Amino acid sequence: MTTRLTVLATGGTIAGIAGNAIAQDYRAGEIGIEDYLERVGGLGLEAELSGHQIANIDSADIGPQVWNPLHRAIVEALDDPDCSGVIVTHGTDTLEETAFLLDLTLPSTKPVVVVGAMRPADAVGYDGLRNFANAVRVACDANAAGRGTLVVMGDRVFAARDVRKVRTRGSEAFRGFPRESIALVTPGTLEWFGAPWGDRDEARFAWCDDLPEVAIVYVHAGQDADSVERQLGRSTRGVVVAGVGEGNMPEAVRQALVDVAASGIAVVRASRADEGLVDREPEDDSNGFVAARALNPQKARILLQLLLASGETDPAALQRAFDGR
Repeated sequence: MTTRLTVLATGGTIAGIAGNAIAQDYRAGEIGIEDYLERVGGLGLEAELSGHQIANIDSADIGPQVWNPLHRAIVEALDDPDCSGVIVTHGTDTLEETAFLLDLTLPSTKPVVVVGAMRPADAVGYDGLRNFANAVRVACDANAAGRGTLVVMGDRVFAARDVRKVRTRGSEAFRGFPRESIALVTPGTLEWFGAPWGDRDEARFAWCDDLPEVAIVYVHAGQDADSVERQLGRSTRGVVVAGVGEGNMPEAVRQALVDVAASGIAVVRASRADEGLVDREPEDDSNGFVAARALNPQKARILLQLLLASGETDPAALQRAFDGR
């Protein structure tokens, strides 16, 4: 029985063109999905692929204008009994944010795999075709269901909640934290490191077309309280602090954010460190702060946006959500 997969394209380096095999600069999102599927048609992939172009842009420009139609297209594909899974091609710069957003807002009964590339399609050593073939291998596997949204890069499979881009170049640009990769994959093999953690028939959060505004305040040496106020607008409903160390910040910044939290704006402490685990500290209760745990600032922002959109504002309830994310 042929496995049928839906491929939803958003652009990025995987669809990029440099015009020169050794050029450093390139244009992201140049190859359309029909052209791309024609290119992969000769790989002998064991799946029937149908494609749809959601966008064809650099992932630095991705936001709700792409997320909304992408989410609708995925839901439609998952509802189709003839569709066994979905592959999303995506630029790597914001791939982890899109994947985490999808993970929180989709059921996990069928595989959803996000894939990208670190080199454009006409570059020496183009990794996009292999990554895509690996993504097909994962999406065709029955054991991929029940693991949430997955990311395939560099012969590794990552859970969306763990994956993060850690390098600007090279095939090992993605890692996972606190879990590393959850499987190794090649176009012909797939080795899972554990059993699925459970099918989820319903999404954890309802989709929201208009996510609340959440700012990220990046902590640095010598920072003053005024820097916080400059970053907050009238419509800001939440703040994620990209703190130093375990979510720490200068005392002046901390006091400014205590006032922000007292005004009813949610404040979450995360870390600017690559592998930053932020636990609650005794002062969080009196400060009204939430600890991001293992989520980096950009993922903490996504989760906080969804929580606020669902109507949750109580710091204790927000903390429980971050603890159990």
